[in-house]
Amino acid sequence: MASIARLDELGVAHTGAGANRTSARAPAIFTRDEVRFGFLQRSSVYWPTNHEAGEDSPGIAVIRGHTAYHVPMHGSRPPANRPGIPPEIVTWADPVYLKRLDDDIAALRGRAEVVVASFHWGLHQEVLQYMTEIAHRAIDAGADLVIGHGPHYSLPIEIYKGVPIFYGLGSFSFHTGHGGRQHGDWLGMMARVSWQRRKIARAAFQFVRHDRHNRTVLCALADEGAALDDIVRRSTDLGASLAPRRDEVELDLRT
Repeated sequence: MASIARLDELGVAHTGAGANRTSARAPAIFTRDEVRFGFLQRSSVYWPTNHEAGEDSPGIAVIRGHTAYHVPMHGSRPPANRPGIPPEIVTWADPVYLKRLDDDIAALRGRAEVVVASFHWGLHQEVLQYMTEIAHRAIDAGADLVIGHGPHYSLPIEIYKGVPIFYGLGSFSFHTGHGGRQHGDWLGMMARVSWQRRKIARAAFQFVRHDRHNRTVLCALADEGAALDDIVRRSTDLGASLAPRRDEVELDLRT
């Protein structure tokens, strides 16, 4: 019988930090039921002052993102010839860092049967262009799953070439934030992904919250109707199909 491993049972995490750029980019590899799982972590949200690992300096592994503002020239309302028209915001990932991601995933593919790419990114509840660019690039390079986190909002899901992209898993456990401010019971998502014959057999998630004692608790789907409707609507806009299954939400991987 083929082995099946669930991501939430592995209990693994990798910060993408190290003594220099080489060690920060190094993957974490774990074996479960004779299947090797490889994890890569990158951040696009970080302080620009000595936070990124250098050739000879400690820090984290990153993918730089860039931002530009330009006047929309086609189809804008009001038309673009009006002074004061609001600019469009354009984001993209730095090509040098994307090439490093290509190389690292390709190398990891030779060491692990399942490759998971994890990215710290995002702004509020938006899925920005650079996030999609990074996610698609990771899958094109060989990633079997993409998981995003950072803005503490539950973001929509995309299926790209049969691979799930969880753009934002929300707040799994974040009771106290910057300045000691308590954040209450922000909503999170626990991903459950199963592999069979070294391919994804099923992908789903369940909503979670954390209580006043900072314990993460699973949510009944019936109690999260508004959140479910929002996730389904925004994921549908990205071409993904989601279906409630008891207290889980299952992804259609054929999208």
